[in-house]
Amino acid sequence: MEKAIEELRAKGKAAREASRRLAYLSTEVKNQALHNIADDLLAKKDEIIAANQKDCQEAKASGMNTAMLDRLMLNESRLESIASDVRTVAALPDPVGEVFDMRTLPNGLLIGRKRVPLGVIGTMYESRPNVTIDISVLCLKSGNAVVLRGGREAINSNLTLAKLVQAAIKRAGMPEGAVQFVDNTDRSLVSHLLKMSDYIDLFIPRGGAELITFVRENAAMPVIGAGASVCHTYVDHNADIDKAVAITFNAKVQRPSVCNALDTLLVHADIAESCLPRIATEWAKAGVEMHCDERALDILKADSSLKLTPATGEDWGKEFLALVAAVKVVDSLDEALEHIEQYGSGADEAIVTEDYSAAMRFLNEVDAGCVYVNASTRFTDGGQFGLGAEVAISTQKIHARGPLGLKELTGYKWIVFGDGHVRP
Repeated sequence: MEKAIEELRAKGKAAREASRRLAYLSTEVKNQALHNIADDLLAKKDEIIAANQKDCQEAKASGMNTAMLDRLMLNESRLESIASDVRTVAALPDPVGEVFDMRTLPNGLLIGRKRVPLGVIGTMYESRPNVTIDISVLCLKSGNAVVLRGGREAINSNLTLAKLVQAAIKRAGMPEGAVQFVDNTDRSLVSHLLKMSDYIDLFIPRGGAELITFVRENAAMPVIGAGASVCHTYVDHNADIDKAVAITFNAKVQRPSVCNALDTLLVHADIAESCLPRIATEWAKAGVEMHCDERALDILKADSSLKLTPATGEDWGKEFLALVAAVKVVDSLDEALEHIEQYGSGADEAIVTEDYSAAMRFLNEVDAGCVYVNASTRFTDGGQFGLGAEVAISTQKIHARGPLGLKELTGYKWIVFGDGHVRP
């Protein structure tokens, strides 16, 4: 164990040393590194997929659930999508070095702020090997070194991808040590990693509530993370029913295993009898199981083709990550807002309405990282938001919220220009 701890600290030290060079590396070098990564993802797709298949086979044999297996799996189309996201990040403006809020004080000092990298980002994540690429790319473009620690279930995929990244950035002239991967899967090392505040400036966990809670409670450095992501869609009495059907179907069915999928549907009583059966019919085609409150159940129970079950108190505020949704009929926008306030997680919330005033109230009063009007919550994603990818999606309020992209991985320093100024 002592040797493993020494190796872990050596990786942290190497990342810290690399971060000093990364902080002032040219945009051209950083972009070339990212293009190298994108090229290699496609050139080495057979090797990556072979490693991933080994992980998937072992995970399936161990009894991993369907949602987690879907997150673990890589195929050619997913690799192409990941490579495309990498190129998108390369095309984005480099945030490092941006000067803003410049002003001249009454005493003649010129003062402002300059955007700088945070330093070394530590991250721990479960199941999703694409995170190895997403986080590496965003950290590198924003001038940060990174220490990666993936889950045991994806070790072969993550190790293959980490080596690919390390080779690709070395060819571009980036400092060795910029991307460190913890290949020792011994869980006891995690506690040591979380105490390495002398090397790691910020820790970002990605995974389930248990992982994120553990990191928050044990990390010696600042942490950005998200808890459970419970997503509501409220269909107002002034909603366009066609839009409501399309939005709720996409939000629930398009990819039910991810954190921005719909969990609870709230429907205004004035529109429930005309709208709810149409939504339920479309959901039924995809096999969605509906946990309904008494009024929703009364409206839908005549259709024997639907998968209906009475809702319990545990269904409200639950992240299902599956083809299951809670359904509730409400009497007003106020009741919908109160329900979301009580059971929401601060992640993604949506309203479907043609009433401008209702839309603005929803935007103003819902406390969440991403709030939508007449759109699916499935858009909460760094790529969809034009960020290329995201390091994580934060439900916190400090220092960043929602998808964390390039700017969210930077801080600033004050810059001051004088002309012989001394303080009186």
